Amino acid sequence: LETHFFLVFALRGNKAPMMKALALILTLLALPAVVFADAVDEFLLSQMQRHQIPGISLAICRDGQVVRAMGYGLANVELDVPAKPETVFQTGSVGKQFTAMAVMMLVDEGKLGLDDPISKFFPDAPVTWKGITVRHLLTHTSGIKDWEGKTDIDYRKDYTEDELVQVAMTLPPDFAPGTQWSYSNTGYVLLGILVHKISGKFYGDFLAERVFAPLGMASTRVISESDIVKNRAAGYTMEKGKLQNQEWVSPSLNTTADGSLYTTTLDLAKWDAALWSKRFLKPESYETMWSPVQLQDGTTYPYGFAWFLDVQRHEPAIQHSGSWQGFKTAIVRYPGLKLTVIVLARHRWAEAAYLIPSVGVILTGSVWESAPRYALAWFPAYLILAEAAERRRWLWWLTVGISLLLGAFMVYGWATRRWVA
Repeated sequence: LETHFFLVFALRGNKAPMMKALALILTLLALPAVVFADAVDEFLLSQMQRHQIPGISLAICRDGQVVRAMGYGLANVELDVPAKPETVFQTGSVGKQFTAMAVMMLVDEGKLGLDDPISKFFPDAPVTWKGITVRHLLTHTSGIKDWEGKTDIDYRKDYTEDELVQVAMTLPPDFAPGTQWSYSNTGYVLLGILVHKISGKFYGDFLAERVFAPLGMASTRVISESDIVKNRAAGYTMEKGKLQNQEWVSPSLNTTADGSLYTTTLDLAKWDAALWSKRFLKPESYETMWSPVQLQDGTTYPYGFAWFLDVQRHEPAIQHSGSWQGFKTAIVRYPGLKLTVIVLARHRWAEAAYLIPSVGVILTGSVWESAPRYALAWFPAYLILAEAAERRRWLWWLTVGISLLLGAFMVYGWATRRWVA
């Protein structure tokens, strides 16, 4: 706002060509931030209206630093509480990346091996688990079926960890270990129990001590309906066109390692910064975690350890989404741009995983979406400077230099089909 008033004053109050040119150049430099911020807001608000999404929390990070954090809509419809960056959401499967981190910490410490058979830790494992390794669980290539509510497991019943293992053991395998890829929440529940067995600590306590506390992620924790949780949002679903509260799930099944966490966009931004700095693991461990899994036939599947490996608008992307109890969440990291977009939404049908690539398109854009704005903003400044340059040769060279830079920018944008914010 202060920049805007300065520009207005400069253009109205001083007729000198140099001042006018300076004002226009500053407008040129400030234009992308204003245009793209407005575009992101407009897009999210339009999607909220279109899909009847009650509330969204957004964070955009550049090189580990938050550059934009916003809340849209309501965190609680019944109490009319607005959503904000501090609003606490359930993670859904976005939480799996923390389980993978806990496992990799134990691997780096030599307490666990990626190729250790899981029967080593579950002595009563059925014959069908023969050959299944820790790596298979992390990459969803174990063949252990993803249990389904009402048929394989009762979401309204409380289970102990041993009882959950027994349920998993009764499930028929989908395929032989390492031969295919199929998403399995069951596998990540077993990983959480494995962390408990090896560390002696419940996986949520392990993460609280080793990850959340060191990073200052004060709002991130295992789900608890009984505890008082400040800024907690409510989850919703849509039934016959009517907004409804989320379905109830037993307390024990809301503490498993397949994604039963609370968090905020600001906390996930801290997590993102730790990933950029590679704070917790050896560099080679991150490389392993973000590499596609290789199947037995030599082919690969674009999934690492709790991260999908994707390409969006010609940019490599490391991402994961989540869905649980009326919440939809997603985090997408663009390594080439050092850009991260985090969206936490409150509606069962809100596709956070769809929203983020669209936000990414707005942010990274293309030459035809951004460079013309620069050209239009530069043209009047060029005319003013060209007039003044008749009397000052150094100004002529400055004008030529800026024009060449703008041209190079447009060529770069055309060649790469992106605009670096």
